[in-house]
Amino acid sequence: MPGKESVLSGAVDLARAAALEAAERPEDVGDHVDVVIEAERLVTHRFQSNLPGYPGWYWTVTLSRVPRGRVATVCEVELMPGPDALLAPTWVPWADRIQPGDIGPGDVLPFRADDPRLEPGWKPSPDEFDPPPPIPELAVARNRVLNATGRAEAAQRWYRGKHGPTSAGALKASAACSTCAFALPLAGSMGQVFAVCANEWSPDDGQVVSLDHGCGAHSETDVDYGPTNWPEPAPLIDEHGVVPLKLFEPKE
Repeated sequence: MPGKESVLSGAVDLARAAALEAAERPEDVGDHVDVVIEAERLVTHRFQSNLPGYPGWYWTVTLSRVPRGRVATVCEVELMPGPDALLAPTWVPWADRIQPGDIGPGDVLPFRADDPRLEPGWKPSPDEFDPPPPIPELAVARNRVLNATGRAEAAQRWYRGKHGPTSAGALKASAACSTCAFALPLAGSMGQVFAVCANEWSPDDGQVVSLDHGCGAHSETDVDYGPTNWPEPAPLIDEHGVVPLKLFEPKE
């Protein structure tokens, strides 16, 4: 095959001219690397790429000829990566690479029909005498609700987060949220571990906190008011501005 394609294999100058025409600068095309026999009457010449930002890439010029033809024709010119080329990471769909906290105003998550954290909120039954669902939230007009897996994951995430018992503020707090008047317990089983802070002075206001969490805005804590740390200022007396007055003149 290499002998039969000597016309195409020897057309190095034609291939280089095509690569130079595709490149923005002549110095971007380096030395001739090799010739790859693609098929009958079809070969590819590779040239080293000196293009900044593309180490390990090659200018590839594919040549062809007609049957029994002695003239090479340029088919295409491409900048292709080699085995050691620096490549971009494999593209991952947005729905798979998004992380918690990435959703901003106007962003919408795609629907997940098989979300393992959810289960149907209600199921139609032909028997009108069926008892109501054991969990009250299942009777709410919602297609899906959190299942046991979803609730367990949320509980672990909240408890181990910055509103749990191991945060810096909780470790320095003198009392737990379980004894705070501003703690609003959650309904259901979550209320045994979590509450919502309703104190506007607390850094956790409006957040779900564990009952063994704590902060300095507890409803029952107080501080001792000690003396001021500022030194008492000395009285300001302008001795130079004092004018002695003689109220009585001595009699002779």
